[in-house]
Amino acid sequence: MRRRILLAGTAAALAAPSAGRAQDPADWPKGPLRIVVPFPPGGTTDPVARILAAKVSDNTGWSTVIDNKPGAAGAIGAAIAAKAPPDGNTWMVTFDSHILSPAFTPNLPYKDSELLNVMLVGRAPLAVACHPDRPYKTMADVVADARLRPGKVSVGLLSASGALLLTVYLQKANGFELNQIYYKGGGPTVQDVLAGVTDITVTTLGALKPHFRSGKLRALGTTGDRRAPSLPDTPTLAEQGLKTYPTYSWWGVYAPAGTPAPIVARMTAELAKAVRAPDVAGKFGEQIDMEILASTPAEFAAFQKAEQDRWFKVIQDNGIKAE
Repeated sequence: MRRRILLAGTAAALAAPSAGRAQDPADWPKGPLRIVVPFPPGGTTDPVARILAAKVSDNTGWSTVIDNKPGAAGAIGAAIAAKAPPDGNTWMVTFDSHILSPAFTPNLPYKDSELLNVMLVGRAPLAVACHPDRPYKTMADVVADARLRPGKVSVGLLSASGALLLTVYLQKANGFELNQIYYKGGGPTVQDVLAGVTDITVTTLGALKPHFRSGKLRALGTTGDRRAPSLPDTPTLAEQGLKTYPTYSWWGVYAPAGTPAPIVARMTAELAKAVRAPDVAGKFGEQIDMEILASTPAEFAAFQKAEQDRWFKVIQDNGIKAE
């Protein structure tokens, strides 16, 4: 059964500080800020958190400590952040897969309402790639082949990911069938398409960029609402005539629900200043094609609700399980 996510706590926490916990931001922080990262070092979330925290520290003099808490596709770290005291000392930087956990993780050890949306830092499109020895030049070529040979064209996908949900949606909406191969990590999906084990993969553009540049992989399409800056000659899926949703990887900051509103406002302002700094924005753009958003908490909460409504319906309509 589709689970409904409760976001009412977000609006309440933004509207006013919790009783008895109101704090003057001038008196905060009184110690190091803990930045929980629910994934191990490597990937994209850990460097995003470290670069952002370092810039906030440089700008403010605050001490920040990165606390990697990997496991259960991010659920372990998210639970730690959700259950932390809402005193402004604990924050979490995470990846888009976080909001899919309620649908894919049985007995999730926290509720969405226990985490407060603070900032949608930025986003980047996914990309479709193939080995250069495959005959495809675009995703439209893949679709044409898959219609002729249903279930024969293989696609490597990270289990319980946005890439998986988009790929399932694309097949149903556009009338073709792929052979879906599931992986536990993003790295192996790229390794197998590089080796020619799978025909294509759909994954984060940041993971594929080095291989596009070296010529070891061919870009077949991107998933945003416009072309990626690093791939100006690669059309989006919509440009190729496919019925699709604009789909992005994204990175966001959360805090325990009940964190005082004045502290959330101060931290939001410092995060926005940090991520918009030319050196930080430049690194994020170069490394992972991140488009800087620096949203407000309310904008982030509305974005999360819309994304969950969309993708949970895809999960329910197609009976998708975490493999």
